[in-house]
Amino acid sequence: MKDTNEISELLFFIKFYSIVTMDAAARAAPLHIAIFPWFAMGHLTPNLHLSNKLAERGHKISFIVPHRTQTKLHHLNLHPHLITFVPIKLSHVHGLPHHAETTSDVPFSLAPLIATAMDRTQNHIELLLRNLNPQIVFFDFQHWLPSLLRRLGIKSLMYLILHPLSSAYLGDGPRRSQGRELSELDLMEPPLGFPDSCIKFQPHEVRFLVAERKLEFGSGVLLYDRLYNSFCSADALGFKGCREIDGPYADYLETVFEKPVLLSGPLLPEPPNTTLDEKWVAWLGQFNPGSVVFCTYGSESALPQNQFQELLLGLELTGFPFLAAFKPFDGFECSEEALPEGFRERVKGRGIAYEGWVPQQLMLEHPSIGCFITHCGAASLTEGLVNKCQLVLLPGHRGGHIINARMLSRKLMVGVEVEKGEEDGCFSKESVCEAVKSVMDDESEVAREVKQNHAKLRNFLLSDNLESSCVDLFCQQLQNLL
Repeated sequence: MKDTNEISELLFFIKFYSIVTMDAAARAAPLHIAIFPWFAMGHLTPNLHLSNKLAERGHKISFIVPHRTQTKLHHLNLHPHLITFVPIKLSHVHGLPHHAETTSDVPFSLAPLIATAMDRTQNHIELLLRNLNPQIVFFDFQHWLPSLLRRLGIKSLMYLILHPLSSAYLGDGPRRSQGRELSELDLMEPPLGFPDSCIKFQPHEVRFLVAERKLEFGSGVLLYDRLYNSFCSADALGFKGCREIDGPYADYLETVFEKPVLLSGPLLPEPPNTTLDEKWVAWLGQFNPGSVVFCTYGSESALPQNQFQELLLGLELTGFPFLAAFKPFDGFECSEEALPEGFRERVKGRGIAYEGWVPQQLMLEHPSIGCFITHCGAASLTEGLVNKCQLVLLPGHRGGHIINARMLSRKLMVGVEVEKGEEDGCFSKESVCEAVKSVMDDESEVAREVKQNHAKLRNFLLSDNLESSCVDLFCQQLQNLL
């Protein structure tokens, strides 16, 4: 088994960073920051979490958000006297439903049209920023924004809600610096100078990742060109993460792009100001502590129906009580048609397949939850890591999700990844069942090791001064940009 001293050593490094910037950050003049994130709830919410942490330090935030979507975010704004929502109306794009404002409002295939709609806000954004006059703007996919900001004398930070590992391995900067187009064979190996060897892809994954690089993502711009141009033209780059874990990858990107790379901290979720609905409290209360499997597969990472059924059948096969939350399926008149035949009757009393949204953070905090099956999005992983449930990793085809799964399963060994076919990328009910049982069986060596490593990493993330010192250093580096 892998030597796990690496996680233990992380706990010592925090001592060197906990007080370095505290006084300097406190003395610095407050900043006015505008935040213009990609219009997806999985991007808006973490950026608002970061805004809360910046506002705690007295910084003023102008948060640009779609007009109707702001009502979904009000309850997360903990500092309304410093964080102001600046609503913006998207221009209509042919093929985009009139009500659509974020990627949550449309199927994944229509997400590029959201990018087109955002690209068409350039004139409006320029007027807004002239009036707001912030000192710096955070953005992610809007590759045209840095040149606009430069004309206005405003600094730009390309801020991504993922860890720098993904951009360091998959990004076009390291690869283009070697003067070659990326092939499937290239992706099997890290770029020149990459500081790690824990990332390995399967054939089906590299096929998808190479195809993804050719995806047109709004206004005739390829997704990876959009990202590469943003990396090159921004004044600085920012990522979720901390030096103790993500430092080597941040340093690598700083060398490649020759500009500052800032880490905002792990963005731990704020304590919720609501409580779990009584219906879930009553249902979960029937079961022993640590005995329930909880699965949400991401609002924007829907599984194909056949794989969704394998997931549910795998949960049934475990014998554990479970709750699986899912989005409605296109092409079905009702959710029952998407479920395996006879499924509800067979699992009645111990299993729920719930169509709709559930409060993930509150669910994970309930003592009955013992296992969390996740699509490996950055925000969901953080919520899982700071709770005591064990992680089963089931990444979709997105590069960042795959890399997150490899990092947690192979390097930090804090979770178990569901086995998939190397060529087709499909998992079976048996592989789901095996992964769940491997982390839920306290008698197994895998479960003991994963639980021990998870506990160490959880203690590290929740340790005194970790996040506050990260955010203080982040603020000091923002001041340095000016």
